[in-house]
This record gives sequence, C-alpha cells and structure tokens, in this order.
Amino acid sequence: MKIEHIAIWCNDLELTRNFYMNYFNMKSNEKYVNPTKHYTSYFLSSLSEDTSARLELMQRPDILENSNKRGMVMGLAHLAISLGSKEEVDVLTNRLRADGYTIIGEPRTTGDGYYESVIEDPEGNWVELTE
Repeated sequence: MKIEHIAIWCNDLELTRNFYMNYFNMKSNEKYVNPTKHYTSYFLSSLSEDTSARLELMQRPDILENSNKRGMVMGLAHLAISLGSKEEVDVLTNRLRADGYTIIGEPRTTGDGYYESVIEDPEGNWVELTE
C-alpha cells in the first residue's frame, strides 16, 4: 500500500499552489476546470524521484470555511514533509519565518525521536517539516 495523494480545499488556489512549488520544489499539472461544478484543481508532485505521493489542491465556492484552528480539531492534523536533514529543517523554517509565515512549533527533537518544526501554509493547514 502507498498513499497516492492528499487533497486540500483552498480559498486561494494560486497562492497555495505557488507556496508548495516554491518552498517544497514541487511541479504542477495544468489547472483542471469543471465549469458545471465551479470546481478547479491542480495536482502537485515532487521533483525528486524518491516519492510518488502527490498533493491535490482544490477550489469550489460552496465549500464551508473552517473557523477552527487547524491542526487542533478532529480529522487530519498535519501533512509531514521530509526534507532530508536537520539542517534543511532549520533552513526552511527560518526562510518561511522571514517570508512572514507562521511557525507553530520551532525546530526540535520530539519525544519519539523526530527532528521537526511545524508551520502553517497559506490556508492555515499545519505542515510538519521533518529531517
């Protein structure tokens, strides 16, 4: 078994697409548009050969807004992305901070042995950066 993709509803599809492409070195397909359902989406995939998991970013005007603090409600808590080293976690965390993104958890070694930080993407979803 493998996870094929994770889907995220977005208010700002282009901003979120650019975020993942810019900070996580992902490539995107062409925008899919279904005018009947007022639905648009992109699939993003890693430029690295070591993973085939993808992100599906989706937008539709009738999706309800989540007014709760993401990461702290039942359901999907976060998306974890392995960067390959502790140094990369530190570098990307600091780059995201400098670019104005919210850092939820500073880089640290967790009780279960992961070196990680947690940031918010443009939609408020929690992304765990791991070594």
